Amino acid sequence: MILSALATSVGLNLALTVLLAAAYSLLRRRPPYVEVYAPRRPYAPLEPWLAAAWRRSEDDVHAAAGLDGVVFVRIFVFSIRVFAAAAVLGVGVLLPVNFLDHQLQEIDFTDLPNKSIDLFSVSNVQDGSSKLWLHFSAVYIITGITCYLLYHEYKYISGKRLEYFMISKPLPQHFTVLVRAIPLSDGVSVGDAVDKFFKEYHASTYLSHTVVHQTGKLRRLLNDAESICTKLTNLKYVRRSTGDPPRKFLGLFSRNDLVGKYQKRLEDLEENVRMEQSDATRRQEIAAAFVSFRSRYGAANAVYIRQSDNPTEWQTELAPDPHDVYWPFFSTSFMERWIAKFVVFVASVLLILVFLLVVAFVQGLTYLEQLEQWLPFLRNILEIAVVSQLVTGYLPSVILHFLSSYVPSIMKLFSTMQGFVSVSGIERSACNKMLRFTIWTVCFANVLTGSVLRQYEIFLDPKELPTKLAVLVPAQASFFIAYVVTSWTSITSELTQITALFCHLWGKCAKCCKRDGSKAPSMPYHSEIPRILLFGLLGLAYFIVAPLILPFVLVYFCLGYFIFLNQLFNIYVPKYDTGGKFWPVVHSTTIFSLVVLHVIAIGVFGLKKLPLASSLLLPLPLLTLLFNEFCRNRFLPIFEAYSTESLIKKDREEQSKPDMLEFFSNLVTAYRDPALKPIQRASNSDERTAPLLASV
Repeated sequence: MILSALATSVGLNLALTVLLAAAYSLLRRRPPYVEVYAPRRPYAPLEPWLAAAWRRSEDDVHAAAGLDGVVFVRIFVFSIRVFAAAAVLGVGVLLPVNFLDHQLQEIDFTDLPNKSIDLFSVSNVQDGSSKLWLHFSAVYIITGITCYLLYHEYKYISGKRLEYFMISKPLPQHFTVLVRAIPLSDGVSVGDAVDKFFKEYHASTYLSHTVVHQTGKLRRLLNDAESICTKLTNLKYVRRSTGDPPRKFLGLFSRNDLVGKYQKRLEDLEENVRMEQSDATRRQEIAAAFVSFRSRYGAANAVYIRQSDNPTEWQTELAPDPHDVYWPFFSTSFMERWIAKFVVFVASVLLILVFLLVVAFVQGLTYLEQLEQWLPFLRNILEIAVVSQLVTGYLPSVILHFLSSYVPSIMKLFSTMQGFVSVSGIERSACNKMLRFTIWTVCFANVLTGSVLRQYEIFLDPKELPTKLAVLVPAQASFFIAYVVTSWTSITSELTQITALFCHLWGKCAKCCKRDGSKAPSMPYHSEIPRILLFGLLGLAYFIVAPLILPFVLVYFCLGYFIFLNQLFNIYVPKYDTGGKFWPVVHSTTIFSLVVLHVIAIGVFGLKKLPLASSLLLPLPLLTLLFNEFCRNRFLPIFEAYSTESLIKKDREEQSKPDMLEFFSNLVTAYRDPALKPIQRASNSDERTAPLLASV
C-alpha cells in the first residue's frame, strides 16, 4: 500500500467517525429515539455524552454494570497505557530510524505520497545496522512495561473482586449449588432423594431444594402466547392512538375481528399452559436440583468436596444467579453434552475453513495486479487513482469487518448447543471460541493467505517459525494498518446502534408489529472482548516491524473507552455478573501477544544479520511465560473460588442480622422455574395487555 492510499483510508474513516458521532449527538436528543439511545435512563437529563463519560468513576461503573463492567472498562484503560508507551517508543524512536535508513530505496520527499508504507517498517533498515539495537532495546522495554501493568491490573482486579464480595448483600448463588446426576430408586422421587441425602450428610447447613422440571413443551406454549399477547396489545394501542373507526380489509376483516380472534386464541393457550404447568409439576422431573444452604461455607463444601464414592453421581457445581439460569438445556445428559461438544468442535473447524476462503478472497483485493487478473473487465476502472486506493486500502478491511460481525452469534449458538446452564457460561464459552477464531482467521490466516498461500507447513517446523513469521508478518502490515483504521468507523457505529435504530423505525411504520422497546439489551462481552484483544495482538505483533500501526491502535482504544462508558450507562443492562472472571482471559491473551512479539523479533534480527540480538532475546519469552505462571498461581485461584477465610468471615458478619430470615425465606423459592409460575394477564379490556409472565 502506498502512503496516499493509507491517507485516503484514514481520511474516509475519520470523516465517517465524526459523522456517526454527530448523528448520535443529534438523534439522542429527539424524544422518538429515546428507547434506542437511552433505554436504561429514558427520563434522565441530557448532557454532552463525552463529558459525562469522562466524569464517570469506577464506583459508578460498578453500580451500573457490575464487576464485569469494571473489568471491561479496565481492559481499555490497560490497553491505552500499554500503547501510549508503545506509541512513544515506536513513533518517537523506531519510526524515524526505519524511515531515515534506505535499504529499500533512496527517499524522494517530492514523491512521498506514492511511496510504499514499507519505508516506515524495519525492512528499510540496513542488514547488520547498529540501529537495530534500538529495536532490540524497545522489545525489552515494552515487555517490561506490559508485564508490570499486567501484574498491577491482575492484583487490582482480584482485590476488587474480594472487596466487592465482602461488601455485597446476600446473593442466592452464594448459598446454592446445582446438583446433577441424582441416583434414583424405584418409587422415590427426585425431591425425596435430595432431601434424604443432604439431611444425612449436610444436616447442619442444609436449608432447602428446588427440583428441576422438563418444561420444553411449556415454554413453546408460553412463547406462542407471548407472541399473540404482543400482537393483541399493539392492535389495541393502534386503535386508541389513531381513533379511527373499525375498517375492513378488502371488505372481509376489521380490526375488531382480529382483536376478537387473538383474544380467543390467547384464552385457549392460557388454558393449555395451566394444564401443562400442572402436568410438569407432577410428572416431568429431571434428575437435577438446586440445593440451598444456611451459609456460604456450607455451599462451598458441597461444591468442592466430592459427594459420592461414585464420581458420576451427585455431581455438584456452583449455581448461577437465578436470573442467569438458562432453563431450556437442563434436560441434557452427560453423554448428550459430550456429543454436543464434539459436534461443536467439528462445526467450529468447518467454520474456520470456510472463513479461510473468505480471507483468501479479501487478501486478493489488496493486490491490484491479482485483482486485474481476476476481473480483467475492471482494468480501466482500477487504473483511476482514487478507485484503486479505495479498493486496495479500504474495501478489503470493510468486507472482513462486515463478515466477521456475524461470527459472534454463530459462536454463541455453538455454546448454547453444548448444554450450559447459565447465560454467563454460554457467553464465556462463546468468548473463548471467538478469541481462538479471531486470532487464527483474522490474524494468522491473513498473514499466511495474503503472503504465501498454503504455507501451512510453517507450523510443522518450529525451528523455522521465527524466520518465516519475520518474512510473512511484515508483508501484511499495510492490510492490518487499514484494518485498524477501518475499525474506527466500526466502533463508532456502536454509538448509533444502526440495527436497533432500523428496527425502531420499522416498528413506527408497521405499528401492528411494533417492537417491544421496554427491554434494554445486555452487553455482548463475548464479541467485544475478543475484538479488543485482537487489536492488542496486532499492535504488539507489529511493534518493531511496522510501528506506524501504533497511533491508529491507540486511537481505537481511546474511542472505545469513551463510547463503551457511554453505552454501559445508557444502553446495556447487565444480565449477569461473573465477578470479573473475564480478566484471566485478557491476561493470558496479552501474554500470548508478547510471546508472538518475541518470536517475530527473534526472526527479524536473524534476517537482518544480527544473530547476537536474536540470541539475547531467547530468554525473554521464557521469562514472560514464567511471569505468567507466577500470576496464575498468585491470582487465578481468587477468580475460581472464594477462600474459607472470606466465606466464614462473611457468614459471621451476617448471621445475627435480622434481614437474613427474610433472605432465607425468599431463597427457598428463588430457583423456581419461571415457566412454572402462575400466568398473569390483564382482562379483556381496552387497557394495554400485561405481559403473560412476570419473568421467563
